[in-house]
Amino acid sequence: MPATEQIRSKISQIPHKPGIYLMKDRFGTVIYVGKARDLRKRVHQYFHPSRRHGWDLKLNALVEAVHDLDVHVVRTEPEAVLLEGKLIKEFHPRYNVSFRDDKHFLLLKVNLRDQIPRFALTRLKQDDGAQYFGPFASSGALRRTVALIRQKFNLRGCRPLLPNDRDYKHCLYANLKYCTAPCIGNVSRDDYLLQIQAACDFLSGQSQEMETELETAMKKASANLEFERAAELRDMLSDLKKTTQKTNKFVRIPYKLPVALNPDEDLIELVRVLGLPNPPYRIEGFDISNISGTFAVASMVSFRNGRPDRANYRRFRIKSVTGQDDFACMAETIRRRYTRLLKDSTQGIKSSKEKSSSQPAEREEKLELTPDAANDRNGGGADETNALPAANAAFPNLILIDGGKGQLNAACAELEKLGLGHLSAIGLAKEFEEIYQPGEREPLRLSHESGALKLLQRVRDESHRFANTYSAQLRLRRISESVLDEFPGIGERRKGALLRKFGSVQRLRMATVEQIAEVPGFGGKIAAELRAFIEARSIGES
Repeated sequence: MPATEQIRSKISQIPHKPGIYLMKDRFGTVIYVGKARDLRKRVHQYFHPSRRHGWDLKLNALVEAVHDLDVHVVRTEPEAVLLEGKLIKEFHPRYNVSFRDDKHFLLLKVNLRDQIPRFALTRLKQDDGAQYFGPFASSGALRRTVALIRQKFNLRGCRPLLPNDRDYKHCLYANLKYCTAPCIGNVSRDDYLLQIQAACDFLSGQSQEMETELETAMKKASANLEFERAAELRDMLSDLKKTTQKTNKFVRIPYKLPVALNPDEDLIELVRVLGLPNPPYRIEGFDISNISGTFAVASMVSFRNGRPDRANYRRFRIKSVTGQDDFACMAETIRRRYTRLLKDSTQGIKSSKEKSSSQPAEREEKLELTPDAANDRNGGGADETNALPAANAAFPNLILIDGGKGQLNAACAELEKLGLGHLSAIGLAKEFEEIYQPGEREPLRLSHESGALKLLQRVRDESHRFANTYSAQLRLRRISESVLDEFPGIGERRKGALLRKFGSVQRLRMATVEQIAEVPGFGGKIAAELRAFIEARSIGES
């Protein structure tokens, strides 16, 4: 069935319900993720004949590239918004613009281990023992609802961890009687925790009573011709429903990395266009990821027979390079990767020789391989005359560098130093999809319909994804470890002084009040508060 007829057949089966739709190209790659209040109407608009004569070039290119589509039905439109953002961050579709950054939807957190707990907005969920609500699709509705909750349950909205008498004198919430002022002992901590727990139950969905009160007040104001007050109550009711509406927790949708329609043909085409001695049955791709020289990491992905070989993926934290220098980072990665392979191969040769001396019959049996198996096992293009099969088994037939001539030259220089200059290596630059080869002045440009180019793109894109994932994990780990950011009144200078003194948050946890007070910028009082703060955070983590 042609792609157009297949899509039309699917559209006729899509329900008139809210949800998200994923458009895919002929290789199964997700190229666009969208949401809709009515899935069938929204998806049908893309393929309506009148759209083909429009002036939106991006839309026309998207429609022409669509080969298949999937839909996922949800209960409400806010759920569709949340799922759309999650999937865009996961797949990074080519035609999406929004939600591609690392900004997450708002969450609401409260830590019941604090001396005087308070609700706070955050975008990252950490393993800190706090209670989290959300995420919420509408940040404005959430902020207005939080203000309403603070007023209803008499909760504090001030920032200090432990408010004191001085804070109380200037506290607007206490003066307006929004807060029961537990900081000065107006209520006990146990009574205040009951207020907090009631607010948590409210956020968990037990809000029918307040909804009824707001609806009754809205109707009463409207009957008294107080239309501005009625409109205000209507908006409050709408915000409350949006915030307390239950949403599903979405699990990862099981999409796999797309594979070629015919990998064997793509490998044969690579031999022809690159002048390789044998089909590159094993390809290793490298990429560098860093943000202004920080969290510099590298990735190596392995493809076997044109398909991902995830068991042999590797990732590296750059150690010897300071600042943003992709060439030096690539050189370090290549050096570390193939120095390790050479070491493993040498150990393999020694163990093979020792084993062959004691069990010659077994050695002869293992070396009886078919030509194809021997080629795959030995790397396909390496010289076998001076080495046993174990020596070359781990080396690739082709090395793909994500970048242009500079990155490729840095990689080839390291391979030459290691005595591996015979390994085939190329660079693939993103802007024009140009292929750089060692010793060639001009890059090679293949047709965008070429199966060989698409195979190289899959290797490059997978190495890019793997590197970015590792970099994001390190950034998130750094953020989650920086518990000091939650301590009120501490700036970058004080935080830096603490980390210089103790080296890490883990060591700071073991420090005494006297040791903290020795840090420049800290006195006995703030040191005691920080010590109490860290102890409160450590209870749930131990």
